[in-house]
Amino acid sequence: MGDKWYGGRTRNPWNLKQGSSGSSAGPASATAAGCVAFSIGSETLGSISSPSTRCGVTGLRPTFGFVPRTGAMALSWTMDKLGPICRAVEDCAAVLQAIYGPDGQDLSVRDAAFNWNADLDWKSLRIGYLKASFDPDVPPPQALHPAPVKSATETPEEQKHREQRERQQAAYRARRDYDRKFDLAALDKLHAMGVNLIPLELPKLPFGAMVPLLTAEAAAAFDELTTTGRDKLLTEQSPDDWPNSFRVARFYPAVEYIQANRARSLAIQQMSALFAKADVIVASTNSQQLVVTNLTGHPSCIVPNGLRGDDAPTPPAVDTGDDDQIGGPGTPVSITFLAGHYQDAKLCAFARAYQQATGFEKLHPKLPS
Repeated sequence: MGDKWYGGRTRNPWNLKQGSSGSSAGPASATAAGCVAFSIGSETLGSISSPSTRCGVTGLRPTFGFVPRTGAMALSWTMDKLGPICRAVEDCAAVLQAIYGPDGQDLSVRDAAFNWNADLDWKSLRIGYLKASFDPDVPPPQALHPAPVKSATETPEEQKHREQRERQQAAYRARRDYDRKFDLAALDKLHAMGVNLIPLELPKLPFGAMVPLLTAEAAAAFDELTTTGRDKLLTEQSPDDWPNSFRVARFYPAVEYIQANRARSLAIQQMSALFAKADVIVASTNSQQLVVTNLTGHPSCIVPNGLRGDDAPTPPAVDTGDDDQIGGPGTPVSITFLAGHYQDAKLCAFARAYQQATGFEKLHPKLPS
């Protein structure tokens, strides 16, 4: 669950008091620390993006159905994607070249081309950006749920919980406001590179209502674990941890599951229409695009975008794993590039151009001797 495993936690090489995030915790941490030249991560809803950001490495989440998942543990058959985590985009392209394409076993994989060309004329590409993801006052993830409201009958325990949530949301906003300057600096850099950014918006659809499709599939994948009662052996048992997610998913109404799939089909169509307007789209990593593009299967390249300074908001004393963007001085940030289905080669070429112009992928954590 995230960077937690049975008996321990994978650490962030940039700050050993923090976990490396996850779920591809080991691949990102080992690559950032220089233990391996590259690694393979898996993403269903942020598990390449989040640890790549936390550990300051480059993550490539390919188009759904580009890389076989044969031999990998299933979580969500219609959302799981395998992809490389490396220091640089060009390394990711080299690894993807070796692992993409049908293997005769994973029947979701399409026989599509990956025509990698490091010297592609990226200036010929149309580049858009998700304007809303760079705007101020982006609500925290907790805002997807009703915020605690003070009532006349509030108990001391309820008051404590509400005040804790309010502090968490205030801290999130402070971190988001600080990190936003890195997002805006990326746009400025792209302008300096001669890129004409086209403002775009995500489709207006109920993406949050589609996310339970993931947990329903996960509950099916781990059905035996739940029905045998062995789920109680898992070390993490909070309301948001997998054992309880699996249990709750068994109560999803079939009608709502079908409706969510219908909405997801609309999302795929409308996102594909968006990529008819731009070859590559720039987005803030920690924004709604992460949910949207995982649901629609579009590829994503997450690249380092600098280090937080000494003036960065202080991270929580304890990394609970509840917030992937806890930050803190000297820790990495990232920016994300998106592309249309099976346009992974163009995506890599443009992301490589950004890395050549910035050099953030060359920053290494200073590990203890």
